[in-house]
Amino acid sequence: MTSDPPTPYLDALRNDGFVKIPTLISPQLLHALRTACEHTTDCARQGQWPYVRTVPKQYPPWHEWQPGDNIWGVQHLLHPDMKTRDTFAELYFSDEILSIVKELVGLQDDPQGYDKLVMELFNLLVSPAEQQDFELCWHRDDVRPDVSPEEEERQLKEKSPNGRQLHAQYNIALFDDASLLVVPGSHRRVRTETERAAAPFEANLPGQLVVELAPGDAVFYDSNILHRGIYKGIDASHDVGRMTLHGSVGLAGHGTERARQVLQHAVGDWVDRAKFTLDGPKAERAEAMRQRLVAMGRGKDLGYSLVG
Repeated sequence: MTSDPPTPYLDALRNDGFVKIPTLISPQLLHALRTACEHTTDCARQGQWPYVRTVPKQYPPWHEWQPGDNIWGVQHLLHPDMKTRDTFAELYFSDEILSIVKELVGLQDDPQGYDKLVMELFNLLVSPAEQQDFELCWHRDDVRPDVSPEEEERQLKEKSPNGRQLHAQYNIALFDDASLLVVPGSHRRVRTETERAAAPFEANLPGQLVVELAPGDAVFYDSNILHRGIYKGIDASHDVGRMTLHGSVGLAGHGTERARQVLQHAVGDWVDRAKFTLDGPKAERAEAMRQRLVAMGRGKDLGYSLVG
């Protein structure tokens, strides 16, 4: 009689709503990613890359860069026109990332598990320039704050059955990062009366925890844990600030529910021409995952998860 393989990452995700993984990427890859992200961020701040997240807007759709915009994120790192996309693709399709994803979506003992994964999102979160601080309000990624407790409970059970989601979502810090705040365990329950009554940017929500990441550390988290982000503005002429990769990988075969959450970010506009120039098994894996995203369509009529 064989026992089930251990699932420490999934166990932590189910219990706490997040799991921190120290030193996920090698020093060599960390150096390459820093170089690529610094170049990419400079281009985005100067309007040479149009796909950005702009202060003070929190959720999609975002407009393309305009003069005067201050950014807190760079979208579409795997876009075919992104000059440093090969460096980003090496990480996104790596065994280091996808082996954890397989465990979190229930494929850890499936020899064909990679054949069930879908390319989704890969973006960069950065500090706003001009020393302009920016904060995200408390939210769940795909449960709106105005729903009733009964509807909130129904959606949480539907979106995370048995504490497992249809995708895995993560942050990987390239520099020290203490921007993500979470309420551990909130992914498995409705909000308390205190949480419902709290101000959107409440600074001291009961039980909140700051997820502190060192360079190369990662945190995978349930997208419907109560969380928010705090972005300290920098003088971009001499400070780097926060540079954290923000990605998600999906589980194939779940229709419009997951498609809406992914395609609201407009990846459907370009993924059909986004073939990768990787080598060996990683190249085959990347192409298959890309084709599964293409099959989702463009998502023009699926709407948006949140408003603001």
